[in-house]
Amino acid sequence: MNGRPYKMFWTALVVWAGALCGCMVGPKYVRPKTAADTNDGYFNAETHRQEVRAVAEAEKWWERFGDETTAELVREMLESNYDLKAAAARVLQAAAVLGEVHGQRLPDVSYTLNRDRSKRSFNFGGRFSVITETWSQNISVRYVVDLFGMLRHSERAAWAQLLAAEANRRALINSLIATVITARIDIATLERRLAIARANTLSREDTLEIVERRYSRGLVGPVDVRLARENLEAARALEPSIELSLAKARHALDVLLGRRPGGSKRLRQRLGELPDLEPVPIGVPASLLVRRPDVRAAELMLRAANEQVGVSTAQLYPNLTVTANYGAGADRWRDIWEHFSETYSLLLGLSQPIFKGGQLKAQLDGARARYEELAANYGKTVLEAIREVEDALVAEQMIWRQLKHTEQELEEAKAAENLSKERYQRGVEGILSVLESERRRRVAEEQLAILRGQLWTTRVNLHLAVGGDWVDYESSE
Repeated sequence: MNGRPYKMFWTALVVWAGALCGCMVGPKYVRPKTAADTNDGYFNAETHRQEVRAVAEAEKWWERFGDETTAELVREMLESNYDLKAAAARVLQAAAVLGEVHGQRLPDVSYTLNRDRSKRSFNFGGRFSVITETWSQNISVRYVVDLFGMLRHSERAAWAQLLAAEANRRALINSLIATVITARIDIATLERRLAIARANTLSREDTLEIVERRYSRGLVGPVDVRLARENLEAARALEPSIELSLAKARHALDVLLGRRPGGSKRLRQRLGELPDLEPVPIGVPASLLVRRPDVRAAELMLRAANEQVGVSTAQLYPNLTVTANYGAGADRWRDIWEHFSETYSLLLGLSQPIFKGGQLKAQLDGARARYEELAANYGKTVLEAIREVEDALVAEQMIWRQLKHTEQELEEAKAAENLSKERYQRGVEGILSVLESERRRRVAEEQLAILRGQLWTTRVNLHLAVGGDWVDYESSE
């Protein structure tokens, strides 16, 4: 075998190596300025320390509430939720796209082996036929020389999209964790409200018994009895409404956990009193750019769009393709392995678009417009993240204040109810005062249960808003 094939392949190799050093056209990525690019803290932070908590300290934050049932629900959700399984599949899809795009930067090598047996018939004063047999083999190498970075931009865009898919998966994990805890809080709040409603029904039954006893003695008229009975039925009618909301909340939690709705048992324990809430080291707004996966995902999609602008720009420049073939052809199988049957070729193809009716320019304009759209979306995502932190901070402060006033309201309502019943039995007070005091006590008691649930939910929202490492991914994957 002579040295010509080797020279040919060395030539192709030199072209390939030269392509690796080729220039890249298109814009370089620079993160756009956003509302988070400031050292100022949050307006509603108050006692919350302005520092960035280390990621390791933010793992499994839901366990700080001291509710083992909540921790078990979160673990089950991470294993069984269908939305998370779909998100994991989307990450695999993005990884496959990256693998495909990366493969386009590498030489395309193929091998073929052919056997051709044919029979031909001729008539030269008589009919006769000839059977021929041909063997051939060939190795073909085709390589697109990435002179201006079109393929490299494509690979970078695919890589950014893969990272964005993973960031979106983690953002979904964060959101679902918060949704599970919120569902747990809603169920516990509804259970508390149902217990209050049932206790209130018993209290109104006692009131009706007092009224009927006084009516039997001729101390009050029939209107008092009617009003007491109406009050009792109103209390009884409230229970099915709460039970319906409770059933729906349990069904929603079942779906989050990947269970069949309605088939789960009741939670083992009720949600306890919320422990003292320590200040959360929320950091400055700029920390959201790193800590929140949804913000990172938005920026990664912006990076991918920037690379697509580079792809569209590179399409305006020449495209070089190198094709090399080496093989052999002979009439007999054993001859294709001999040097005299070898065949080879090297083709360098250079193409430059001259006129395509403005298609390439339109593609470039579209890629730039797509980048501007995602840049605007990224800025809005950052603003929304800051708003969620501010909302959670001010909500927690206001609910604490409202909770303290409601606790005092309930204490006064209970005292008024006891006093009105005592005065009614002595004939000093009318039935309307008793019924009104019962209503006010029930409203205050129910409002207190709702506010305690809202306080839990607000703290969950604050953790979700400030971002952080929500789960130990190495142990959960």
